[in-house]
Amino acid sequence: MANATTASPAMMANPASERIAPKRLFAFIIMVFGMFMSILDIQIVSASLSEIQAGLSASSSEVSWVQTAYLIAEVIAIPLSGFLSRAFGTRLLFAISAAGFTASSLLCGFATTIEEMILWRALQGFLGAGMIPTVFASAYTVFPRSKFHIVGPIIGLVATLAPTIGPTVGGYITDLMSWNWLFFINVVPGIGITLGVLALVDFDEPHFELLDRFDWWGLLFMAGFLGTLEYVLEEGPQYEWMQDTSVAICAWICAISAIAFFWRVFTAAEPIVNLRTFSNRNFAIGCVLQFCIGIGLYGLTYIYPRYLAEVRGYSALMIGETMFVSGITMFLVAPLVGRLMVKLDMRYMIAFGLVVFAIGSYQMTWITRDYDFYELLVPQILRGIGMMFAMVPTNNIALGTLAPDRVKNASGLFNLMRNLGGAVGLAVINTVLNNRTDLHITRLQERVTWGNATATETLTMFMQKFQGLGDSTLMAMKQLSQIVHRQAVVMSFGDAFFVLTLFYLGLSLLVTLLSKPASLAGGGDAH
Repeated sequence: MANATTASPAMMANPASERIAPKRLFAFIIMVFGMFMSILDIQIVSASLSEIQAGLSASSSEVSWVQTAYLIAEVIAIPLSGFLSRAFGTRLLFAISAAGFTASSLLCGFATTIEEMILWRALQGFLGAGMIPTVFASAYTVFPRSKFHIVGPIIGLVATLAPTIGPTVGGYITDLMSWNWLFFINVVPGIGITLGVLALVDFDEPHFELLDRFDWWGLLFMAGFLGTLEYVLEEGPQYEWMQDTSVAICAWICAISAIAFFWRVFTAAEPIVNLRTFSNRNFAIGCVLQFCIGIGLYGLTYIYPRYLAEVRGYSALMIGETMFVSGITMFLVAPLVGRLMVKLDMRYMIAFGLVVFAIGSYQMTWITRDYDFYELLVPQILRGIGMMFAMVPTNNIALGTLAPDRVKNASGLFNLMRNLGGAVGLAVINTVLNNRTDLHITRLQERVTWGNATATETLTMFMQKFQGLGDSTLMAMKQLSQIVHRQAVVMSFGDAFFVLTLFYLGLSLLVTLLSKPASLAGGGDAH
C-alpha cells in the first residue's frame, strides 16, 4: 500500500522534521469546529422538538420531519462530498458548506411555519454535511503519519462528543432563551469559520474540469436509494413497517434505486462515488465497525433520554445534565487514546473499547424505574471510554492506511456508514422497545389477576385512596394498569440494553479480520 504521507505538503516542505506548521494546524482546528457544529445540530434540536412543535403550531407527525428532513439531506450529501472535494478543492467546498449551513441556520431560526422549517432544515443538512467528511479527509492527507495520534483523537472526540452533549446544549439553550436560538447560535461561529477557511486553508488545488463529467444520473439514483432508506428506517418502527403505505412505497423506491445506483457506479466513466475503495480490506472492515459503532453512538444517545423522559419524567435540561457524564469521560479519555495508539496494536484497542461498551450496556440490563443519576453514572463512564477506544483507532485503521488520492472519496463513504448505522440502530431499538413492551404487558396482565395476593392488595389500597372521588374501582383499575404499563416499558429498556450487549461482544471478534496496521511512531508503509 502507498505510504499515507506521500502527498502531504507538510512532508514535502521538510520530510525530516515532520513538523506541523502552525498555520496549517490552526486552519484544521477551524474546520474541526465547523464539523462539530454540523454534527451537534442533529441532537441539539432533538432535545427541544416539543418546544419547536408548540412554537410552529405543528402536529407531532409534522415536527418529526424537522429531524427527518435534516437526516435525509445529510445522508445524501455525505458520500457526494468526495467528488465535490476533488472538484472544488478543500478550501472552496468547506467555505461553501459552512456559509450555506450558516445561512440556512438563520432561516430556520426565523421560520414561522412548519413547512418553512422543514425546507430550511433539509437545506441545512445538505449544505452542512460536506464539512464532516472533508475534515476526516484532511486529517489523513495533510498531516504526516507520525502525527495521526494527535489529529485522530481530535476528530474522533468531535464525532462522538457532539451527539453525546447535544441534548445538554439544546436543553440549556431552550431553557435560557427560546428554541429559535438553537439555530441563531450557529450564525456568528459559522461566519468566523467561513472567513477563517477562506483565509487559511491551502491543502490542495481544485480540479473544476471534473464538473464537466458530473454524473447526474448517479446523483439521482443515490438520492433515491439513501433518501428513501433513511425515511424507511426513521418512520418504519412507529408505523408497523410495510403495513404503512408510504413506508412500503419508499421501500420499493429504495430497492429499485439501489439496483440502478450500483449499476451506474460500476459502469460510469467518472462515478459519483467510487465503491472500489472497499477492495482495501482494512477500509472495508473499518466501515463495518464504523457502521456498528454508529448504532451504539446514536442508539444510546436516544435510549437514555427516552428512559429519563418517559419513566423518570425529566425535563430536557435535566436529561442533558445526566447525559453529560459520557461527554466529560470522552473528553478526558481522548488524549490517553492518542498516546496509546503509538504504543499498542490498534486492533486490541478497538476490541477493548467494544468489550467495555458491552459491559456498560450489560449493567443497564438490570434497569428499574428507580434508576437515577448515580445508577447511570458507571454505565455512562464505561460508554464514554468504550466509544473513544473503539472509534479513534477505527478511523486510523480505515483511513490512515489508504493512499492519499483515495482518502477524499473514502472519507465520504466512511462517514456515511456511521450515519446509516445510527439510523439502523434507532430503527432496531424502537422495534425492540415496541415489541417487547407489548410482550411484557401481556405477561404481566396474565399475572395481575384476582388470584394474585399482591395485585389484590394493591387494588384494594387504590380503591380506598380514591374513595369519595368518583368511581373508585374504575380509578383503581386504571392506576394499576398504568403501573403495569410502566413496568413493561422499563423491562423493554432492559431487553434493548441486553441486545446491545450481545451485539458488541460479538462485534469485538470482527477485529481479528483486520490486517495489522503500521506503527504510528515509526511512519512507514501501511500494508
